[in-house]
Amino acid sequence: MAVEPGEAAGSHRHDGATYHFCSTHCLEKFRANPTTFLAGHSTTPVLHHPAAVFTCPMHPEVRQPTPGACPKCGMSLEPETGSADDRDMPRRFWGSLVLTVPVFVIAMLHVHRLNWLQLVLATPVVLWGGWPFFQRGWQSIVHRSLNMFTLIALGTGVAWAYSIFSTFFGGDLYFESAAVIVTLVLLGQVLEQRARSQTSSAINALLGLAPKTARRLRADGTEEDVPLDQVHHGDRLRVRPGEKVPVDGRVVDGASTVDESMVTGEPMPVAKQAGDPLTGGTVNQSGSFVLEAQRVGSETLLAQIVHLVQQAQRSRAPIQRLADVVASWFVPAVIAVAVVTFLAWALAGPEPRLAHALTAAVAVLIIACPCALGLATPMSIMVGTGRGATAGVLIKNAEALETLEQIDTLVVDKTGTLTEGKPRLVTVVAENESEVLRLAASLEQASEHPLAAALVAGAKERGLKLSKPEDFHSETGQGVRGRVDGRRISVSKAAQSPQADALRRDGQTVMTVIIDDQPAGLLGVTDPIKEFTADALRRLRADGVEVVMLTGDHATTAQAVAQRLGIDRVEANVLPARKREVIQELQAAGRRVAMAGDGINDAPALAQAHVGIAMGTGTDITIESAGITLVKGDLRGIVKARRLSRATMRNIRQNLFLAFIYNAAAIPLAAVGWLNPMIAAAAMSLSSVSVVANALRLRRLPL
Repeated sequence: MAVEPGEAAGSHRHDGATYHFCSTHCLEKFRANPTTFLAGHSTTPVLHHPAAVFTCPMHPEVRQPTPGACPKCGMSLEPETGSADDRDMPRRFWGSLVLTVPVFVIAMLHVHRLNWLQLVLATPVVLWGGWPFFQRGWQSIVHRSLNMFTLIALGTGVAWAYSIFSTFFGGDLYFESAAVIVTLVLLGQVLEQRARSQTSSAINALLGLAPKTARRLRADGTEEDVPLDQVHHGDRLRVRPGEKVPVDGRVVDGASTVDESMVTGEPMPVAKQAGDPLTGGTVNQSGSFVLEAQRVGSETLLAQIVHLVQQAQRSRAPIQRLADVVASWFVPAVIAVAVVTFLAWALAGPEPRLAHALTAAVAVLIIACPCALGLATPMSIMVGTGRGATAGVLIKNAEALETLEQIDTLVVDKTGTLTEGKPRLVTVVAENESEVLRLAASLEQASEHPLAAALVAGAKERGLKLSKPEDFHSETGQGVRGRVDGRRISVSKAAQSPQADALRRDGQTVMTVIIDDQPAGLLGVTDPIKEFTADALRRLRADGVEVVMLTGDHATTAQAVAQRLGIDRVEANVLPARKREVIQELQAAGRRVAMAGDGINDAPALAQAHVGIAMGTGTDITIESAGITLVKGDLRGIVKARRLSRATMRNIRQNLFLAFIYNAAAIPLAAVGWLNPMIAAAAMSLSSVSVVANALRLRRLPL
């Protein structure tokens, strides 16, 4: 069935409309026979790009399939992907500027006989150029959500209406103020839109990584170039030197080196040969190879990265609540200050009192627009999460990014987190080594655990012929059991024994094989420590982070690994439920805990921790449970993520400080008459641009 734009797994044009689908299966059925498919489904065509969901940068919960203005703050909605192509504001700005210049000149020269010309020239500026502001100001009243456009509409509207009255009945004119304010605010909107469009540069760069076509090999050996959305599971694709890898898959023929820096942040090319995995969007450097497509469309790692970055950029950091609370009271307070300012000048100010009162009140309304306050947090979050994505650190939500800088304890799993997660069989202890290994490996074929893969690979390397397992059962953290060739087999963690302990002291994970209820032998598997794990842990400890290792492995093996890595606190023989309990105990003791893991058994602990960190090489459920994903599965990514967290939060605090100080200083100056409305309008626009410009500095943050 069809889904809303932005959620689709694929799209297809038919009879002038674009249809979007929730799965590649439905898309393929539609392509095969559109008429039959549409007759049996409530499919609605949507005339927008699948990614064209428009949202507010200040209120990400506002989402709609068409452009428009936010009902809460009045800001222009922007597409979640790509940059906004808003040509309306620039057109209104240039048109208003042409009319405003002569109005300003006439007012400055005090040519009173041209007052009517001021009215004729200024009215289109206010009513046409400023129409979006009046529209949004009215909507703010209708939705009972007063915002910056409430103040702009009030300020310019009052100045223009009073000038109309004065033109007919005598009095001071403020046409130039109204026109200049509208023009300056339009200029501010144009500059702000251009600056904000740069905050989505990370998303645009990620989207640009995927090639538009792929070279598919036909069954007869010939080749054809096809659009990327026509690549299916199992297709064989040729990638030549200098070309981008079109989809996720594995090498089936040929060899090369591939630049994966765009999705991992690591500059060193990676050698690829038959059987090695490939990631869509990476760049083939030297040789030519053929890959088999395994994940296409929204299933690819690149598509998931884009989705996670979009999700993070739409999320709200807890620090945003401060700005929200202030903003909810700010606009009504400003209107009250403007009323008091008007009355004070009208009753006690110098002559002409009414003119001074109106000027001061309008200046207060214009200078106090809270746009900079509202932009302070979301702009930094957008740029920060985008910067993380380019360095292989995917932030799922803004809360995780904010919390990470406060972390003082890191809990880590062993297998796949500290170690490669690719164990190798190194020891078989049994009277009949080949038969014991054959039966154990035959049973483990049905398991997805890394240790099972090591046994199967070890058996195949020894040329053993494996049988099909029956009645297979697996208990997380306990082992597996079943039947092979009519015999009852179980493989589980080995109990304490001198022989097993000797293997464990060597850093091996030891399993016992039981055949027909009788112990038959021991299997020793070793999992190499990742190359950069020790360096990452050293940096974290130097940064004041205590590292705790939790593992389901035996205590002797765990201690051997911990000793090599300098980890002081270790808990071994830990079941998944216990991992979660340990994190709860640490939290109860007042610790701020991050958990890093890669297996299904780590998911409860990842969800419990203040920040869950998943290895990108792990399972989907682990990544879903975590707030941060390290694409390469390298713990140095945590060091990068903490650096990014600190820089982003520092940037947000700078923005909030700028916004608060700006309004705290500017409102009194406007109230006492030291700022006229035109200067106030220019300052208001520049304050918003300065906040966005400060956020953009995060794009150059070294990680």
